[in-house]
Amino acid sequence: MPDQRDPRIFFAAERTLLAWNRTALSLMAFGFVIERFGLFMEIVGKEEVKVLQRHISLLIGVTFVLFAALIAGLAVLQHRRFVKTLPPADIPNGYNATVGLFTSGLIALLGVLLSLYILRGFV
Repeated sequence: MPDQRDPRIFFAAERTLLAWNRTALSLMAFGFVIERFGLFMEIVGKEEVKVLQRHISLLIGVTFVLFAALIAGLAVLQHRRFVKTLPPADIPNGYNATVGLFTSGLIALLGVLLSLYILRGFV
């Protein structure tokens, strides 16, 4: 019987995980910029508008950061679930399949910590 190894499927799943990582990082950075833009508007804005603008930008910015953390966490779960369905022959020998999972998990954790940092600085 011919060798049925096809690591392309596994590596496609790895690329998908990394694409979700990039998406999560982009959303997290965008949320941080939105939140800090509200701080900028508070510094240069008018008195009657600045409190409302700061609260809105804080809410939207933290929402983006938490959404990014959720995406990174869900990407880990989805990748693990898919890789479990692959036959062991499709995963290359000696390849460390946990690096991408660790990276996504760390991004999710850092997103939550960033949200807490932003909220702590506001309160």
